[in-house]
Amino acid sequence: MPATLTRANVRNGRPPWGCLPPTMRVLYIAGNGHPADWLKEAFAGDSAAEVLLEEAHGATEGIARLRDDAYDAVLIYHDPERLDALALIEALRAGGSDDALIVLGDLPDEEIEVLCFEVGADAYACAPVVATRTLIWLIARAVERHQLLRDNHRLAEAHQQRLRLEQDEAERAVAAQRAVIRDLEMLEQPKLALDDGAAAAASASDHPPRLLLPETLVNHYRELLRAYVIMGSGNLADELKALGELLASAGISAQQTLELHVRVLEELLDGLGSRSSRHVMTRADLLVLEVMVHLAEGYRQRYRQRQTPPRQKLLPGFEGPLQP
Repeated sequence: MPATLTRANVRNGRPPWGCLPPTMRVLYIAGNGHPADWLKEAFAGDSAAEVLLEEAHGATEGIARLRDDAYDAVLIYHDPERLDALALIEALRAGGSDDALIVLGDLPDEEIEVLCFEVGADAYACAPVVATRTLIWLIARAVERHQLLRDNHRLAEAHQQRLRLEQDEAERAVAAQRAVIRDLEMLEQPKLALDDGAAAAASASDHPPRLLLPETLVNHYRELLRAYVIMGSGNLADELKALGELLASAGISAQQTLELHVRVLEELLDGLGSRSSRHVMTRADLLVLEVMVHLAEGYRQRYRQRQTPPRQKLLPGFEGPLQP
């Protein structure tokens, strides 16, 4: 049973893939020696699909019709003496046409079919022997192919636009983290004392030079970030705890930790290329949050373990209050 469908089965204005559409609007371009009467009669005698055929005489009129109107497919009758279909298709493709183009002719398939494909045609049918149902399916398959190409092009453009938006979002997030670092630097600037009611101005040269982090620490954090992006925190809990203790024991501040994170994150984002950055940014935010928690816990433990002045213990038998 042929894979046809009625109008009631069409969803979203398009039939399911692999089925004949209920209606196709087709432009027939031919020279004076090949009128469209025989095609109209053939299509009218087959109820598999309704083919609305319009006729254009010659290449000039056909190009004008395609410029002013839209068709599902174009049938071009190849007659080297009156209308060279191969040259016309090559010109249409060069002009950016994405219509389904099918060539009709009198030559056998093996003599011209390959040439039709090479210039951009979707199919070739030998007019004296082709069955009407076969021709309808050739047109439907060509229409379906170009619909898939258009959908793929739209999806590719949407994907590229989404990637651009994600990259812009990632750049704004990194810029915001850089702003946090600058704010912390401003808060850590030493306040200059006032002398006789006059305020002294501070210059950039008055600030102590920023401590440079060891390259081994940067490399270690880079590997942790890459692994965290792939695996998450489940398998890296011990490594993150050890990193927090290492940073606390080395006296690395929260500001320096954030600066280390931003530096490594920028390198990772630059290496993504055309890949998505949203997943990387989400995992990176979780990583720096965990590292900051471990860093704060490391400093808290050191604060509680801080040495206090020794206390003299009471001698045995003098634990209670002294009696008068």
